[in-house]
Amino acid sequence: MTHRTTPRTIAGHTVGGDELLLIAGPCTVESRAQLTTAADAVLAAGATMLRGGAYKPRTSPTSFQGLGPEGLELLREARERTGLPIVTECVDPRDVERVAAVADVVQVGARNMQNYTLLTELGRAGMPVVLKRGLSATLAELVSAADYIRNGGSDDVVLCERGIRTFETAYRFTLDILAIPVLKGMTDLPVIVDPSHAAGRRDLVEPLSLAAIAAGADGLIVETHPDPDAAVCDGPQQLHTRDLPAYVARLRDAAAIGGRALTAGSAMVA
Repeated sequence: MTHRTTPRTIAGHTVGGDELLLIAGPCTVESRAQLTTAADAVLAAGATMLRGGAYKPRTSPTSFQGLGPEGLELLREARERTGLPIVTECVDPRDVERVAAVADVVQVGARNMQNYTLLTELGRAGMPVVLKRGLSATLAELVSAADYIRNGGSDDVVLCERGIRTFETAYRFTLDILAIPVLKGMTDLPVIVDPSHAAGRRDLVEPLSLAAIAAGADGLIVETHPDPDAAVCDGPQQLHTRDLPAYVARLRDAAAIGGRALTAGSAMVA
């Protein structure tokens, strides 16, 4: 299978070349103290970008839906503090302009992979997008969803394999490692992996991360929290920030075997 990834320069970093992208941060923005602590840890560990959800599409309408505009403002403060580019999710086409004013990269979650109105609006806004594969989506459907963004006007799209729903119940989702090389034969877009949502358990995040790197992933997006047991959502799958440096060190070693280097976002700090 021919690999024909075309590198993109996104938020000052090359994605899809010899560099390995690491996006890290909490599942959701809960407070200034929580995000500041996490952002400082992400910067110190040498990750590339900071993630954090201001808007959270949840299965239950009674679950925490994110801080919204307040969360975006806290993300803006975190970028000013650390210099790290911000990755955050947009769930509604009506919020594209508001999110784009803060985010360096917009994430489209699995539940919105086929929200074609949202995808088109993000393309028109010219935003770099991390597009996650839907829970039951085929690879062809994922690539077609990316085409909505590209046809809208933005070619800076990164595909994300985050696990698909299967009959297995021992873990949250089944991470489709095979999707990485297959997608690289189907499209020129970079491919990253979300081991946190796939596993649903922090003890599985590292082995899945190493497997993704070995399979040729162009990066990872992982969740980390200063107190995962007290997290508002998805605590069991979030790495503790104190464990982040050791985790990143192992990623660097694994990347080096394949001739790649982990890109640190700290270089952006003035």
